[in-house]
Amino acid sequence: MEHFFDGYKHDADYGVRLLVAAAESGADVGVLCDTNGGMLPLGIAEIVADVASRSGVRLGIHCQDDTASAVANTVTAVAAGVTHVQCTANGYGERTGNADLFPVVANLQLKMGIECLPEGKLAETRRISHAIAEIANIAPDTHQAYAGVSSFAHKAGLHASALKVNPELYNHIDPALVGGDQRVLVTEMAGRASVEMKSKELGYDIAGDADRVTHIVETVKDLESKGWTFEAADASFELILMGSDESESRFEVESWRTIVEQDASGDVRTEATVKVRANGERMISTAEGNGPVNALDKALRSAVTSLHPELEPLELIDYKVRILEKSDADTSGTASVTRVLVSTSDGKREWTTLGVHENVIAASWRALEDALTYGLMRSQA
Repeated sequence: MEHFFDGYKHDADYGVRLLVAAAESGADVGVLCDTNGGMLPLGIAEIVADVASRSGVRLGIHCQDDTASAVANTVTAVAAGVTHVQCTANGYGERTGNADLFPVVANLQLKMGIECLPEGKLAETRRISHAIAEIANIAPDTHQAYAGVSSFAHKAGLHASALKVNPELYNHIDPALVGGDQRVLVTEMAGRASVEMKSKELGYDIAGDADRVTHIVETVKDLESKGWTFEAADASFELILMGSDESESRFEVESWRTIVEQDASGDVRTEATVKVRANGERMISTAEGNGPVNALDKALRSAVTSLHPELEPLELIDYKVRILEKSDADTSGTASVTRVLVSTSDGKREWTTLGVHENVIAASWRALEDALTYGLMRSQA
């Protein structure tokens, strides 16, 4: 019933009579709709409990999220007697959206002990949430409860130290129950515990090498003071972990350049040239693109794959640029330091690398170079 809660506030008896009449006419369930999304959990609890006791009708709940309470309202309604729940995947819907199916189901099953799914199916939460986001062509919400990639991510040094003692101190559930995993983010706030745990997560056990841990912590803090951030760029952090140990597997960049020109007709052309050395050979590659970054990507990929054909499947799938604030008053706007994040895929997995520089093309180049370097490391692992 649309606008049920607003209607109830005007005439509670009329709302109950409507539900009873609907049930007597053959309705299986009376769905109470918070159509304008204005309810809060306390109000939901009171009204649902009253309606359930007075009507004797099987009740359902449908909540909009205009007060950011749709999930809480839905769970509260179940606690008050509702047995039918209406949600949408990832909360997609008009205005601010609807109750998000994934945290609602996870809360009901893990927090309230109500079996909603067959055994083992709750672990598909993150995969299905992200698959639906992909179909809808909407970037997944990284901070979505249960399903977001940051839902079990930790970065503060104290948190990381506590996690080493007991993961339950900062994880309210075992992440694996909903298809997630615990992640430790490396930031300038991070201490030795964060670096050690993140390294172990990536497959490097460096806890017993105090000097190496100290060097990595100092390197990360120095870079982040200059605008680097490794929270969303695990691959770039892993390259720091690898250090010079894997230098023999890398390619060496001799030089690169881009040319952008516009002719009298207004047509814009972009060309990039890259010179690299690998396996004792020197390769010069030139490519055109729809912009300097695209041209550089094509030229670098062409040069490296000619020497390392195993990198042929690599594909750039996302590119993000952010302008960083600077204390220098003369450095602002288009002259500011830029941070570039590049996401790359080999068809099986994805990784993100980053670059920081006053020149956006140079920042992009660093991220692209790291992306191929990482792909090469992984192919030879």
